[in-house]
Amino acid sequence: MQFEFKFSKETVSFEIPEKNFYKELKPNKVEIGLTEQDEVKRSLKEPIASPRLKEIVKPGEKIFIITSDITRPMPSYKVLPCVLDEMKEAGVKEEDITVVLALGSHRSHTEAEKKTLVGEAVYNSKIKIIDSDMAQCINLGTCKNGTPVDIFEPVAKADRIICLGNVEYHYFAGYSGGAKALMPGVSSHAAIQANHSNMVKPEARTGNLETNPVRQDIDQITEFIKIDFIVNVVLNAKKEIIKAVSGHWKEAHREGCRFLDTMYGIEIEAPADIVVVTPGGFPKDINLYQSQKSLDNSKHAVKEGGVIVMLASAKEGFGEKTFEDWMRNKSPMEMIEEIKCNFKLGGHKAAAIASVIQKSDIYFVSDLDDELVRSINFIPFKTAQEAIDKALEKQGENAKILLMPAGGSTLPIVKK
Repeated sequence: MQFEFKFSKETVSFEIPEKNFYKELKPNKVEIGLTEQDEVKRSLKEPIASPRLKEIVKPGEKIFIITSDITRPMPSYKVLPCVLDEMKEAGVKEEDITVVLALGSHRSHTEAEKKTLVGEAVYNSKIKIIDSDMAQCINLGTCKNGTPVDIFEPVAKADRIICLGNVEYHYFAGYSGGAKALMPGVSSHAAIQANHSNMVKPEARTGNLETNPVRQDIDQITEFIKIDFIVNVVLNAKKEIIKAVSGHWKEAHREGCRFLDTMYGIEIEAPADIVVVTPGGFPKDINLYQSQKSLDNSKHAVKEGGVIVMLASAKEGFGEKTFEDWMRNKSPMEMIEEIKCNFKLGGHKAAAIASVIQKSDIYFVSDLDDELVRSINFIPFKTAQEAIDKALEKQGENAKILLMPAGGSTLPIVKK
């Protein structure tokens, strides 16, 4: 059986014996109704487990809208105008609205970036556009897991809080979106550290919500600070809005998660001996930092002691300095232990890769130097065919091979 996977701006071909073929995972086809701003407006008119936004906000209240920073794919410039129109119907003035760009522990934005994020019309209005500041937080309590509830002070003192975000799979919070706009979005360094240190626990995994310690903190934050309304969106591969959910912070978010699962969650009978995965070519495989998500998704499809064959150019190298330092200078166990007590952006992705290395061998077909690949505990191969043949040799002639041509956006779910 012949297959062709995207690799950088080209494709690579390989063959696998028919008797070894198990399954090829591709996004499910789902029925799409309205899209883009039409879908956002629909969701605002049909909120989930909540009154309409225009029935919640009142003139004269200090209203804070929390949305994502420049590192996230959330199209705030599309969603914000719809939300603002709804609030104007309630008589809310622009001077009483503040948009907070939730930085978490990321860097501040330039003014040009702020304009890009919120759109020119909103940027040039009387609405205040500010970055969150993890050094300007006040403590509201402590979560059951011991995580402090430290919230950006202006948000903590707001009359109304509206959270925007996009729902996609998150490799240790389960899913993005929902109350994640507050934790870690507008939280302190100490809170982010405590919350993210739980990422190494087995329950902190893609697609898991209720028993996930990272998500438990995120959701419990609402016991200390009220989220009045959310608007979350699901995007397709072209970053177009194909689903919007508005209303109650939890009920609407969970509806968004369920929709995501219908499209990208794919059930399998059992884990495979060998998984062949690609992020999907350029720009998703431009570096190892970007390619990590597909590797993390593939770990859910492979048996303990199996082989993941990863096809990713990564021609620009690691893509992030801390990530590179950890990958090149720490053992997998050192990365996992250090992230528990010293959470660092970049290091967290290295620790996630370390957990995959502990479960399976990673045969890596890339544009990187072989010695460099070996130094990060991957096994280098020049071609996909060579890697697959070697994996079959290791796993046995009856080994089952599962294929993931869209590794970053498909989540294998083993049937219970």
